[in-house]
Amino acid sequence: MKGDTEITNSTDVIDSRDIIERIEYLEDLKERTELEGDPFDEDEDAELTNLKAVTDEAEGYSGDWKYGSQLIRDSYFEDYAQELAEDIGAIPQDLGWPCTCIDWGRAVDELKVDYTCVDFDGVEYWIR
Repeated sequence: MKGDTEITNSTDVIDSRDIIERIEYLEDLKERTELEGDPFDEDEDAELTNLKAVTDEAEGYSGDWKYGSQLIRDSYFEDYAQELAEDIGAIPQDLGWPCTCIDWGRAVDELKVDYTCVDFDGVEYWIR
């Protein structure tokens, strides 16, 4: 079933469509649970609150939120930058010198200029 996989702030890359599906799933589950007279699971309620909060913050920074924006965890951003550079052909496939001497910290700082930092339950994620 779509949306039945928990989304946490320990994930390196999160697709906004997965967040949207998870929110819909949890809202439906909460409604069904309450209609049956049972209390909604506290962990799932906290997850729903956190997902709505990151959506409220990030949605305004990404015109593609409904169609798929990536949230990149801050601790993973350097790896993401390297993969992006390889994917767009900025790094040759044979990856010899001097490409092995790139100051990735500086490259990341320059790339982050195009991104906005948002908070997901106490963890920084980057989105554009």
